[in-house]
Amino acid sequence: MTDPIGIRKYDYIEFYVGSAKMVAYWYAKGLGLDITAYAGPETGVYDRTSYYLTGNDLKFVITSGLQPTTYDCWGFITHHGDGVKRWAIEVDDVEAAYAYATSHTGISARRPEKLSDENGFVMEAAIKLYDDTELVYINYDNYKGKFKPGFGESVLEIEVSRKDTGIIAIDHIVGNVRENEMNHWATYFNKTMGFETFIDFKPGDIGTQYSALLSKVVKSAGFKIRNPINEPFEGKKKSQIQEYIEQYYGSGVQHIAIRTEDIIKTISALRANGIEFLNVPDTYYEAMRKRKDLGLEEDLNSLEKLGILFDKESNGYLLQLFTKPTGDRPTFFFEFIQRHGDSQGFGKGNFQALFEAIERDQGLRGNL
Repeated sequence: MTDPIGIRKYDYIEFYVGSAKMVAYWYAKGLGLDITAYAGPETGVYDRTSYYLTGNDLKFVITSGLQPTTYDCWGFITHHGDGVKRWAIEVDDVEAAYAYATSHTGISARRPEKLSDENGFVMEAAIKLYDDTELVYINYDNYKGKFKPGFGESVLEIEVSRKDTGIIAIDHIVGNVRENEMNHWATYFNKTMGFETFIDFKPGDIGTQYSALLSKVVKSAGFKIRNPINEPFEGKKKSQIQEYIEQYYGSGVQHIAIRTEDIIKTISALRANGIEFLNVPDTYYEAMRKRKDLGLEEDLNSLEKLGILFDKESNGYLLQLFTKPTGDRPTFFFEFIQRHGDSQGFGKGNFQALFEAIERDQGLRGNL
C-alpha cells in the first residue's frame, strides 16, 4: 500500500463551541492539557477567539465566534451544538496533497494558502467531509511559532489545577453518517487520499437486542490514520448512531479516540479531574474472570474498579473506555485506548457491553 499524499500524522482538531474560554478551561482541567496559545482581538483576530491546547502529540483548538456575523462559527453551533468543525493531517506538501485529493473526487473547502507572520509561514488547505466538517492538510516546515499565524500568548490567566492524565496522541476519529452514506464516505477517503478499507462490519456483526449499526474502517499506509465510519441499521429501537444524527442534525464526528500507554493511570486521573464515563455492568468482569485466554499484563481488579474494557486480538489486546457526551446534546464524546502487541482493532468484543451502556443513557434521555 502506498501513500500518495505524504501523510506524516494526525495534527490538530478544531472544535466550534458556544464559549471558547469555558470549554478551553474544561478541556485543560479534565484532560490535563496546557493552554499553549491564543488567537483573538489581542492578536489581531477580531471575529473569533481560539484557544490552542496541547499535551504530548495532542493538539486541540477551541473556537467561538465573537460577532453575529461570524457565520461559519455561529451557523455551525446553532445547527449542531458544540462539535468538531475540522481535523487536520500533517503532510509533506500541502499543495501536492490538495491537488491529488481534488483530482480524485475530493470536494474543495479551502484552496492552499500561505499563512505568514514574523515566525515564518504555514501552508494549509482543506477538503469537505461529513456535511459541515473539514479535513485539513497542513505543513509547518517553515514556521517557528507556537502554532500558526494569528496565535500568540494565551490571555487565560486562570491557573488550572489537575492531575497528569498521560494521554499521548490521537488513535482514531469516528464519523457517524446517515443511512446509505457509509459506503460513499469510505470510497471518498479511499479515492481522495489513497486509503483502503480494512474492516467491514456487516448486518448482524454489531448490535444488541434493541439496536444495531454498520461500520467500515479506512486506513492510510502504516496505520498513520485510521477512521471508522458508522451508519445506523434497522433494529427494534433507535440506535446510538440514529440518536446522534437526530441530535447533531446531520453527519459528523462522533468521537475521538486518544491513545495512552498506561490506561489505569489515565482513567484514574481523568476521573479525578471530573471526566464522566459510561458505566459497565459487574457481569462484564464476571465473564472476564471465567476466560482463560486473557494474557493481561494489567491487574483485572484495577480494570474493574475503573470500568475499563478489554478486547483480545490474535496478536495482542486493547483496553478502552468511553466518556459520556461532553456537551448538552448526546453527540460528541471521547474514547481512551491502550494497545498491546500488534493490536489494530477497535474493541469488537466490547461492542455489546458498550452499546448496552449507551442504551441505558439513551433510555434516561427518552431517546431509545
